[in-house]
Amino acid sequence: MTTRERSILKGALAGMIGGLAGAGAKVLAEKLFPPRVAGQTPPPVVLVEQFAGHALPPTQQQAAMHGIHWGFGAAAGGIYGALVEMEPSVGAWKGAAFGLTLNRLTHESILPRMGLAAPKEEQPTQERISEWVTHAVYGIFTDAVRRAVRKSL
Repeated sequence: MTTRERSILKGALAGMIGGLAGAGAKVLAEKLFPPRVAGQTPPPVVLVEQFAGHALPPTQQQAAMHGIHWGFGAAAGGIYGALVEMEPSVGAWKGAAFGLTLNRLTHESILPRMGLAAPKEEQPTQERISEWVTHAVYGIFTDAVRRAVRKSL
């Protein structure tokens, strides 16, 4: 068995690519198991509307949602890839632990504190379960693609 040299840069690059794949998998998972009911504003749209100081038309809402979703997915994947490169145990449960941790940090902590989502205790059960499941999917896909890309670098 050969041991490859650790590289934070290569790990981050592989993680970013993995994060994009994970973000795509999360979008598909949310189509099967949506986190919000129709008419409920997603946190990325709330953020952009707060920043802009006005409500966005539907086309701009979609652009804001996708931009933040894909950008955050790639950035989180890049951080994950760099961390796994330096400490392989971060990749526990084939990335599921990463996805679940990300959900805990974002949807259950940071977003409620920023006023972009209801506190965890007030979030509908459907939303909380969906976020847990789809973030696990995100983490697993991010890790699988990260591993494949990293082997080729």
